[in-house]
Amino acid sequence: MKPSKFYSNRGWHNWLVYDIGDKFLEKYSKYYKGVLVDLGCGEAPYKQYFLQYADKYVGVDWGNSFHNTKADVISNLNEKIDLPDEFADTVISLSVIEHLSEPQVFLNESYRILKSGGYLILQAPFQWWVHEAPYDYFRYTPYGFKYMLEKAGFVDITIEPQSGFFTMWLLKFNYFTLRFIRGPKPIRFMIESILWLIWNFNQIIAPWLDKLDKNWELETLGYFVMAKKR
Repeated sequence: MKPSKFYSNRGWHNWLVYDIGDKFLEKYSKYYKGVLVDLGCGEAPYKQYFLQYADKYVGVDWGNSFHNTKADVISNLNEKIDLPDEFADTVISLSVIEHLSEPQVFLNESYRILKSGGYLILQAPFQWWVHEAPYDYFRYTPYGFKYMLEKAGFVDITIEPQSGFFTMWLLKFNYFTLRFIRGPKPIRFMIESILWLIWNFNQIIAPWLDKLDKNWELETLGYFVMAKKR
């Protein structure tokens, strides 16, 4: 079953984001094993998906989360994480690091709690709107990720862009046009019906248009990152 099937908050205007996320989560599924720690788990939407591969799932999040958190461990990810050294076989963190004021501390702590030979797998947006304000601090290039991960001690670093220019731009167009849905209920319904057609058309053609982009790294939706502890 695809990862997003466990996640109920898909929107008409951005279902492609979840399809792209599925592709990357499934691509790296062979690394989900043993004790898997989900840093910034929120409502733990992918818990059951990860448990298809890992023996144990541990969700970690802070107490002031914008989400109805289902964390097993309450811990501020900007500080020392309340887990022992070499606890996890795999550390997962999806769309979290951009919300952290101390991202280097987070990466250092991810390294600490991993067992030797374990993997950190994270996703972060690049060309995406400010969200969950005021807790949205950074966007990262591949060079920034590589620098910070190496500083934390990680090796065998892989950084993949998740889309090309057209997917990025059309999704930005889609979520921008959400603000046009306003007015009396009949007017909102009419506007949303028209936009629904546009949104779906955009998301169908975007992956095909991305074939015209020969360097996805420059203007992408986000990055999917994997790094190994020595």
